[in-house]
Amino acid sequence: MEKITHSPGNLERHADFPSKHVAPRNVDVWLPPGYPAPGVRYPVVYMHDGQNLFEPGRAYGGVDWGVDEALAGLIDAGKVPPAILVGPWNSARRWQEYMPQAPYEASRRIRLLWRFHKRLDPPFSDAYLAFLVEELKPFLDAAYPTRPEAAHTFLMGSSMGGLISLYALEKYPQVFGGAGCLSTHWPAGDRPLVDWLGVHLPPSGSHRLYFDFGTASLDRAYEPFQKRMDAHLRRAGYTPEQDWMTRKFPGAAHNEAAWRSRVPLPLEFLLGER
Repeated sequence: MEKITHSPGNLERHADFPSKHVAPRNVDVWLPPGYPAPGVRYPVVYMHDGQNLFEPGRAYGGVDWGVDEALAGLIDAGKVPPAILVGPWNSARRWQEYMPQAPYEASRRIRLLWRFHKRLDPPFSDAYLAFLVEELKPFLDAAYPTRPEAAHTFLMGSSMGGLISLYALEKYPQVFGGAGCLSTHWPAGDRPLVDWLGVHLPPSGSHRLYFDFGTASLDRAYEPFQKRMDAHLRRAGYTPEQDWMTRKFPGAAHNEAAWRSRVPLPLEFLLGER
């Protein structure tokens, strides 16, 4: 394990973390300032595209999410409890790992759209989620003083990472208590994907869901899809500002700089007390 000089908090890198389900990959673990504190156990947020989270030199486009600074600020302000961030890096087959597999298999239209995107290999996101749930999470719960219950375990991602966060929550509602889905790339499966995910939502009242979108670049296509998902959330009994939040950011584009600017909002919504 590599320990990286980092402020605020500490960053540890588990290089080439092995898996029987997917290709090995680096996994970054950020530990908050003051860690470890005697008797304290920590909520955990699993964030996809881990190489984009902490270090601008590794992040796509040279801008990282700054999620460590954002969370440290929320902790210091007393808005959320100290928490651990876990960032498994993406792989060369990111699309296949992050595209929800069950709706792809259930819908001919989604499969045709997938081929249109020239992603000819079928998605295998069920294997990626098995890696998270059966291999990575048990390791982290044993190696760190986490709070392993679903109520204290969350997911977050952007674009395709938003899709896989929602799908993971639906497939494993007993493992994850909430998901932050930034600039969710609904066009990967169009309305059939929205509707499949919309009718498989976990029970309201026991899970938290955050969505957002901008109005520039790729994000300009997202609003009709997000409104369709919002309608599913209402029908499922989710209550705005309590267990569900959707935010629109006029002028925001589809990039790390945009997600960096607003990541405190989903962090506080997921981790904050109710």
